Amino acid sequence: MEFRKLDNIQVNQLSPLVLAFVGDSVFDLFIRSRLAIKKRESAHKMHVKATRYVKASAQSRIVEVVYDKFTDEEKTVFRRGRNAKSATIPKHADVIDYRRSTAFEAVLGYLYLIGRKERLLEILDMAAKVIEEGEGPNGQ
Repeated sequence: MEFRKLDNIQVNQLSPLVLAFVGDSVFDLFIRSRLAIKKRESAHKMHVKATRYVKASAQSRIVEVVYDKFTDEEKTVFRRGRNAKSATIPKHADVIDYRRSTAFEAVLGYLYLIGRKERLLEILDMAAKVIEEGEGPNGQ
């Protein structure tokens, strides 16, 4: 399935929170697909494992590793996402973690919407490896 991609001007006119809205879904689908392909477990167990990747604290840790690998353009989108004023912050999330995760998701949404799928997959793969390498031998 292919979606119509937007040009840089159109994407840059979108709110960073809209980019994060798209990026959240992109990251969630990538992680769920990765788990479904790699693991032979129940849907519930895969859901529990998926939350280890997509929660704000995990995405904040991902950012600590991958930020220096972002291009200048991606860093600009990241800063816009980090500085965006969200109406609410989840009770279970640290404010700094939440802002970093929003910024990370904005970068993912940006790359998806402008059609840079190869770069998007590169970042998604790096992100997944950050979490997987931090797990113990039993996926803990």
